[in-house]
Amino acid sequence: MAHPLLGRELNMLSYRHSFHAGNHADVLKHTVQTLILEALKEKEKPFVYHDTHSGGGRYDLHSAHAEKTGEFEEGIGRIWQQDCAELLTPYLAAVREMNPGNTLQYYPGSPALAQHLCREQDRLLMTELHSSDFPRLQQVFRGDRRARVLQEEGYKQLKASLPPKERRGLVLIDPPYELKAEYAQLIKGVRDAVKRWATGVYAIWYPVVFRKDVRFIEQELKASGIRKILKIELCVKADTGARGMTGSGMIVINPPWKLEQQMRELLPWLTETLAQEDGAGYTLDWLVPE
Repeated sequence: MAHPLLGRELNMLSYRHSFHAGNHADVLKHTVQTLILEALKEKEKPFVYHDTHSGGGRYDLHSAHAEKTGEFEEGIGRIWQQDCAELLTPYLAAVREMNPGNTLQYYPGSPALAQHLCREQDRLLMTELHSSDFPRLQQVFRGDRRARVLQEEGYKQLKASLPPKERRGLVLIDPPYELKAEYAQLIKGVRDAVKRWATGVYAIWYPVVFRKDVRFIEQELKASGIRKILKIELCVKADTGARGMTGSGMIVINPPWKLEQQMRELLPWLTETLAQEDGAGYTLDWLVPE
């Protein structure tokens, strides 16, 4: 099936991590990421964390990029000092460790969050192509013997790295969706990865900008033959035909058995807390059951 937008020249979304760090989409993404990693840690055996589009690793929320949008104020800024559900404790503990005072200055991207959560026996592999973000990512992991940081194309390295020697772990796929072909590239990358490592946990982030793009991802994954695909979506505004991200989602292949119930507990509170207008809502359902 051809993607309906492949013939268009306009970019779909401008999503450099540094402009959007700590926003509502990061809160959802990093909540899901944390719950998966905590589930993997329930067994003593080591696992791998593989981040295909890593960004800069951690972010200064008072940098020119972050202050230009101020999106963190309506995301992590609303919850980081609240008395939240216990399920959010590991995620928020990582944020608070970076911000020991009462000022929210820094935010961990997904690599820095994984660095905080993973154990000594676990392994981390990050890839990032952007010439500005890669040195920052290297700096975050300098001296961390568990980690390998590569300036390579994410899907290419993912294909080369699977199956991992640990035979268990999480692959986080979080592309910027800036180019017209990225939705189709995502589907191909996921299919290739699952062919090599069918039992891994894959967490795929997507923006809700145009609903037809979300439907494309859903339809292609349903037709892929891959089983056990859970969809988790949180929208802070109602869908609109205008340009702009109204929400985001995580599609999880082979989710830990507790994840569905955990998100069922968290999503009502997260939606109410992060809502920006009437029409906010969430969905939690299986695209493909076991």
